[in-house]
Amino acid sequence: MCLLTVHAHPDDESSKGPGTVARYRDEGVRTVLVCCTGGEEGDILNPAMDRPEVRANLHQVRLEELARATEVIGYDEVVMLGYRDSGMPDSEANARPDSFAAADVEEAVARLVAEIRRVRPQVIVTYSDDQQGYPHPDHLRVHDISVLAFDLAGDPNACPGTGQPWQPAKLYYTVWSRDRMIATHEKFLELGLESPFDERWFERPSQDERVTTRIDISGYGDVRREALLAHATQIDPQSPFWFGLPAEVARTVHPYDDYVLARSMVETTLPEDDLFAGVRQVVRPEAEGSRGY
Repeated sequence: MCLLTVHAHPDDESSKGPGTVARYRDEGVRTVLVCCTGGEEGDILNPAMDRPEVRANLHQVRLEELARATEVIGYDEVVMLGYRDSGMPDSEANARPDSFAAADVEEAVARLVAEIRRVRPQVIVTYSDDQQGYPHPDHLRVHDISVLAFDLAGDPNACPGTGQPWQPAKLYYTVWSRDRMIATHEKFLELGLESPFDERWFERPSQDERVTTRIDISGYGDVRREALLAHATQIDPQSPFWFGLPAEVARTVHPYDDYVLARSMVETTLPEDDLFAGVRQVVRPEAEGSRGY
């Protein structure tokens, strides 16, 4: 079996579902990351890394950080889709012709379809259709191409020249649940610590009512912490948001990753506790040219 995750920038793979990936890797599932951009527009948020030589070579530095983080998480393979970081809306980077946001959608979908057909994942994880809380152009584009690629990868008439058809079984959206935020906020207060979650966080729209699948990541609580720290330019090790709780406490707070099941080609019963629910019971041939999972 294979799990494919699609992310926008180096470090997104470490903040969104790394415990899930680590758990499935330990269970023998092949894990593959598609990172759509090189993260060239990332801010240097760690003062210790804000040096001229780092700023001048940020793209390469971020790729090296990605390599370290994905080793921590346990990805078997990392695929760079080949686009440039688009930056924030209306920025100069956002208008660059080589940016992900400016890319031809058909071409970007075809690139992702080629990877799906090559890797043959049963499960794909991508970003939600509701990104009101953080509408980054690259995150929006990740969602768009992932949904299209899921639908087209199994169509023998779509995306010619990108390999034999392969239909993934399930598509999920990764979400940061309100439950997680509340549990973390309350733990800060319980310990007499200042919470990084102010009123603005709770004004963001909740997607908790959409959550269909909750993955238990007990025993993998330190994966996110260690993977994030590998992104030394992007993550301040003194950040109260990421590291304000003691590690031994943080790993016990909401020890789950939450997902929304967006597409399923197999029968499953909601709520789920397994991304491969319904897939494990289905045996399909993986012969050359197979359209199935």
